[in-house]
Amino acid sequence: MLHEYTDLINELKKADIHFAALCKKHDELNEKIDSKAAQASELDTLKKEKLKLKDEIYAQVLKYKEQK
Repeated sequence: MLHEYTDLINELKKADIHFAALCKKHDELNEKIDSKAAQASELDTLKKEKLKLKDEIYAQVLKYKEQK
């Protein structure tokens, strides 16, 4: 996820509890999708939720980058 921002993401995880929780939730969804533990009907919903989290994470990373 957003590999070009790995360093910023790690900094932000340490500095912002809410951001760290978003990343954790994104990782959990990714694992659930990859492991196919979800039903086929549920996969679409999980993928949409994961994408929404990624968009939110990306927005926060860009905001943090601008403030640096």
